[in-house]
Amino acid sequence: MIIPDEQLKSLVLRVNLLDQKKLDEIAEYAKNSNISLREAFIDKDVVSDENLGMLEADSNNLPFVVLSKLSIPDDVFRVVPERIARKFKVIPFARDQEGIKVAISDPKNILIQEMISRKAGQKVSVYLATERDVYNKLWIYRKDLQKTLDSVISGQSKSTGKSAYTGVPVAKLVELVIKYAYQDNASDIHVEPEEKDTLVRFRIDGILHDVLFLPKQLHDQIVTRIKVLSNLRTDEHLTPQDGKMRITLDEDELDVRVSILPIVPGEKIVMRLLASHFRQFSLVDLGMNEADLQKVSNAFAKSYGMILSTGPTGSGKTTSIYAILKILNTREKNITTIEDPVEYRIRGVNQIQTNQKTNLTFASGLRSILRQDPNIIFVGEIRDSETAGIAVNAALTGHLVLSTLHTNDAATALPRLTDMKVEPFLVSSTVNVIVAQRLIRKICEMCKTSVDIPAAQLLKNLSEEIVVKHFGNKSELRIYKGKGCEICTLTGYVGRIGIFEVLEVSTEIKKLINAKNDSDVILKQALREGMTSMLDDGLAKVAKGLTTIEEVLRVTKIETL
Repeated sequence: MIIPDEQLKSLVLRVNLLDQKKLDEIAEYAKNSNISLREAFIDKDVVSDENLGMLEADSNNLPFVVLSKLSIPDDVFRVVPERIARKFKVIPFARDQEGIKVAISDPKNILIQEMISRKAGQKVSVYLATERDVYNKLWIYRKDLQKTLDSVISGQSKSTGKSAYTGVPVAKLVELVIKYAYQDNASDIHVEPEEKDTLVRFRIDGILHDVLFLPKQLHDQIVTRIKVLSNLRTDEHLTPQDGKMRITLDEDELDVRVSILPIVPGEKIVMRLLASHFRQFSLVDLGMNEADLQKVSNAFAKSYGMILSTGPTGSGKTTSIYAILKILNTREKNITTIEDPVEYRIRGVNQIQTNQKTNLTFASGLRSILRQDPNIIFVGEIRDSETAGIAVNAALTGHLVLSTLHTNDAATALPRLTDMKVEPFLVSSTVNVIVAQRLIRKICEMCKTSVDIPAAQLLKNLSEEIVVKHFGNKSELRIYKGKGCEICTLTGYVGRIGIFEVLEVSTEIKKLINAKNDSDVILKQALREGMTSMLDDGLAKVAKGLTTIEEVLRVTKIETL
């Protein structure tokens, strides 16, 4: 933080970013959540991280730089050692005859600037970058994981004079694998025993990548180490086990969910990484457009009713709900959730973890929550008719209920509730809005390039109407893709963004629900009323150069080009 909270308050009032009443609300939220005012602004979707950085830079008469949009020469990047760069959140990003340009989140730190100047033998020009931007860029420092672990194993062998796998520091190997996965923004780590070795794979941006091969002789030791960290039984090898651990990496508390499953060659491990620092997103960060954002805002501004988020596993449903909960989270409201599992802790929110062993299910937990005088309830998932009935009745009796459903699109969620034996008139009376979503990979900014393709190529998979709508009536269309570079590990993609369709339950749609119309009829009416489909939203992002045609068609399940 480069300016204190009081100065930041004056700044946002001066530029008319928000009024005094709203500012006081956010300041109170920051105080109660024990976070900075800057973090609270981002949490509440008042302003993006980049725009807030630009305001801060302007107020300090400093140039501003967005590191995520730059390709930095390796020799410049490594002027500052990794340990120092992480500690002081500073990155050299360019150099010329006039000196070396340095991005730093705290430009008042004169000592680090002098150290860089001495080491580089050049004058330092200081640019402001946000802490989040610096943090995300620093993962480039990682070395090749396979080489790192091979050197650890061979180094141990040389120092002990024993066989290659005797005395290998398995604890260090496990820590390195988790650290590299974290720095690569992986959501899951798969440790899979094979006939001759152990394969480690990372799920990055929704796609599994082979990253490492380990000697099969180390597999049992790795499994045992992870079991110890997760408080699981080390003597049980034939039964599935689930556990969790918490470790600290780069000043971030990292929760790791562990699942161990016996397969033919041995025990397979899958670890889900749940980090809090800079990993939680606002609705704007997730890529929701302004019109859809307004529909969702109208829905959660009400003190009653239901907001549903739908999509398959891994489509970002819970992340979207958390983004809404952070906006709603004020001291005047009692917010209670029941989840399986609790993925992120939100200060000031009462979060309940389901537990089948004690019969704490979504339905039984929801009944208990209703006796706790709640204003807002989040039910992790509506899985059965009992949970659906209780949730709908809670929404009908003056509570705002948020939940998720496994359906393919927004319109299908309405008859799905009816299938769960909820009366149509109750569905139409309670559901305010339904958000369907998918996550698509974003083009790597470092190697993004434009290409011209014939319009006929798109017409093989898309209607002429939709192609003209997004790309114009031309024979040659300009789109973007990533060529593949070191930053994106030759994939052409870095990070993900959401594509959405937001169905607002209007008066006409209520009539269709009450008349028990199927999802196709409801979908057509929603589209007539101006709903943007996920395909439309995805193609709009293609036209803006955020993603590729292939990626949108892949996630919307249309045959790819």
